[in-house]
Amino acid sequence: MLQYIVPATGLLFTLENILWINIGVFVGSVFAAIPGLSVILCVILFLPVTYTMTAIPGMMFLLGIYCAGGYGGSVSAILINTPGTPASIAQTFDGYYMVTQGKVKKALNMNTIYSVIGGLIGTVVLIVFSFPVAEFALKFGPPEMFAMALFGLSMMIGVSGGSVFKGLLAGALGLLVSTIGMDPMTGALRFTFGNINMLSGIEFVVVMVGMFGVGEVLYQISKSSPADKEARKNAQIVSNTAEAFPTAKETKASVIPTLVCGAISAVIGAVPGTGGDIAAIICWQQTKNFSKHPEEFGKGAVNGLAVTSCANNAVIGGAMTTMMTLGIPGDGVTAVLIGSLMMYGMQPGPMMFVEKPEFVYNVMGLMVVGYIMILILGLLSTKFASLILKVPQEVIWVIVVGFCILGSYAVNNSMFDVYVMFAAGFVGFLCKRCEVPLGPFVLALLLGNLCESNFRRALSMSLGDYSIFLTRPITVVLLILTVLSLVLPAIGQLRKKSKAAK
Repeated sequence: MLQYIVPATGLLFTLENILWINIGVFVGSVFAAIPGLSVILCVILFLPVTYTMTAIPGMMFLLGIYCAGGYGGSVSAILINTPGTPASIAQTFDGYYMVTQGKVKKALNMNTIYSVIGGLIGTVVLIVFSFPVAEFALKFGPPEMFAMALFGLSMMIGVSGGSVFKGLLAGALGLLVSTIGMDPMTGALRFTFGNINMLSGIEFVVVMVGMFGVGEVLYQISKSSPADKEARKNAQIVSNTAEAFPTAKETKASVIPTLVCGAISAVIGAVPGTGGDIAAIICWQQTKNFSKHPEEFGKGAVNGLAVTSCANNAVIGGAMTTMMTLGIPGDGVTAVLIGSLMMYGMQPGPMMFVEKPEFVYNVMGLMVVGYIMILILGLLSTKFASLILKVPQEVIWVIVVGFCILGSYAVNNSMFDVYVMFAAGFVGFLCKRCEVPLGPFVLALLLGNLCESNFRRALSMSLGDYSIFLTRPITVVLLILTVLSLVLPAIGQLRKKSKAAK
C-alpha cells in the first residue's frame, strides 16, 4: 500500500491540482445552494471543461463539485427553508428554526463542520472498507431493496410532527403521486390522463422545488406582517451577538450520534439507488428516537442539524465505494463520473485496484483535500452567507421563485415541469396553512416507486411466495428495524402520557 500512497501524494499536491479542486468546491457550493439546480446537473454542465484535462486534474474538478454539493445544498435549506438539493431536505427540520431564533452563524458553521465530518467518515469507509461494503451491497436483491424502502417509509410517522393522522394522509398522497406514469413491471399507463409528459412520472426534484420553494414563498407572503419584519430585524441583531459555534456540552452530546449516523449513512450510500435524502431522514428520526429530549427535534435541535449535515455528506463516500470497486453507480453523479473515467481510458471495478492503484489512492486523497477546502471556504464565508437576512424579504421571494422556475425547467427543458412545480408549490402552501407536514409526502414520493417495483420483483422471483421476505437475513433485519421504528415512538408517547397522569 505504501508504495502507491507516496507517489500518489506527490501527484496530488501540485499547484494545478489544488487550483482545480478549489474551483470545483466553489462551483459546487454555489450551484447546489440555488434551489432546483442539482449537483448532477452541475457535474453534467461542467463535464466538457474536463475534456482537455488529464485524469487527475479532471477528477479534482468533478470531485470538488460532488463533495461540495452536499454542503452547498444545505445553505439555502438553513437560511430560507428551501433545500438546494433533495439531500438537504432534512436540514430544514432544525436548521431553519435555528435561523429564526437568531442562531444564523451557529447553524451555518455547524453545517460546515458536520458536513466535513460526514464527508471524512464516508472517505474513511471508502479507504478502509471499500471491498467489504461493496460485497455487502452486492447482496441486495429485490427483497432487500423492498425492505430498505419499507424501512424508509416507516419514518413517515417520525416526520409527522404532532399529528400522526395528517402525516399518514400526506404520506398516502405522496405514494399516490409516485404511481403516476408507466407501471414499472408491465408498462401500463397509470394516472397519465392522456398527457405524454406524464409517461415517465412526476419528477421528484420538480415537486421538491415547488413544495419547499414556491410553497414557502406563498406561505411567507400570507403570514407577512409588520411584526414579522420586526422579528427579522431582531434576528439580525441576535445573529451578530449569538454564539457562532456549538457549546462544549452540545458538541459532546453530538459526538456519538454523529459518528454512528455517519457510518450508517456511508453504508446506505453504498446501496445503489439510495442517497443523502434517505440517509438524512433515517438518521434524524433515529437520533430523535434515542434522544433524551425528542421534543426539541424539529424546533431547532442542535443534534438534529448535526446528524443531518453529517448524513447527507457521508453517503458520498459510500456511493464512491460502490462505483470504484464494482463499477456500479451509487447515484446519478457517480454514473457521470464512471463516464468521465471511461473517457480517460479507465474502467471502474476491481481491476482498477490492480491496474491503476496510484489513481485509486489519488481519488481517495482528492476527497480528503476537497473536504478540507470545504471546511476553510465554509467557515470563511459564514459572515457573508448570513448577510442574506439583510436582504428585503420581497427581493428574496422574487429570487427564489426565479431560481425555482429555472431549476424546474432545467430538469427536462420542459415547461410542463414548471407547471408541475407551481402546482406542487400551491399544494405545499395549503399543507403549511393546514399544518399538514411535508416530510411524509416527500418521503413517500421518493420511496414509493422503489418500494413497489422491488416488492413485485421479489414476488416474481419467488413465484408469489411471500416467505421470501422472511428467509433472507438482511431482509429480516431490515423488517425488524421497520417494526421497531413504528413501535418505539408509540412506546415513548405512552410513557409521556403515563408520566403526565402521575
